[in-house]
Amino acid sequence: MNRKTQQPTVRFKNPNVSSAEEKPEEADYVNAAVCSVDKIPATSDKKSPSFTQSVPTVAGCWLILLVIVALRIYFTSVISANNTKLTAKNQELETEKNNLTEQIKDLEMKNAVSVTQAQWSIDAYCPKKKEKEKEKEVRQCKACETGWGVFQSRCYAYHNPEPSKQRTWEEAREYCKGKISDLVTVADEEEKNHVSGLSVPSEGLTEYWIGLRAEGGKWKWFDGTNLADSLWKQTPVDGHCAVSVRNQGWKSVSCGERKRWICEKAALSL
Repeated sequence: MNRKTQQPTVRFKNPNVSSAEEKPEEADYVNAAVCSVDKIPATSDKKSPSFTQSVPTVAGCWLILLVIVALRIYFTSVISANNTKLTAKNQELETEKNNLTEQIKDLEMKNAVSVTQAQWSIDAYCPKKKEKEKEKEVRQCKACETGWGVFQSRCYAYHNPEPSKQRTWEEAREYCKGKISDLVTVADEEEKNHVSGLSVPSEGLTEYWIGLRAEGGKWKWFDGTNLADSLWKQTPVDGHCAVSVRNQGWKSVSCGERKRWICEKAALSL
């Protein structure tokens, strides 16, 4: 039996055949790969509900923040103003404290001086004297201290230094103040006569400063009171002071001259 042998057929591509003839096959391949694409809808202009809801929250947060900042600024300014006031008050209190401290020191010093003066007064007016019988010292008080004379309720002391140690009116007054007294003043004619008789008799005029001087066209005592016309009538000359002349009354001389002087103070009440 004759069998017809089948052999494979090999085809060669003809280079002369145009590519256009092959396009249908390629087109089928391309068409087979085509896929569909869904359309995406356009975004709507309407805001989402979540965004709309977040707007009041953000606004509230900003409002709270602004309130906090405003309160901070306010309280900072208030605290600063209070601090300034407290600083000024502390300074005022410190000044008052210093003043009180100075006053306390002054009072303590005055108290010490007063105690010293009191003790001095006791010793001056009530000196100790020894009694022979009891052999002990006792104090015997008197109206005026030693060296002072008493008249009515006043004590008087005349000072009669040598010419080189005599003083001006102001200097004599300062001396009397150092003895817890002042230059003598006269209240009436009786006291005037008593003062005029004070001093040690000596040759010539013995002139003693008294507390009277011309001021503003008037005769005035050192405390500012006017001289009674009944005591002395003498034209006042500014810059002049009065001296008491032993047993001759008063005389007007320059306050700068150097004279003797008479001091006066209250007598001790016994």
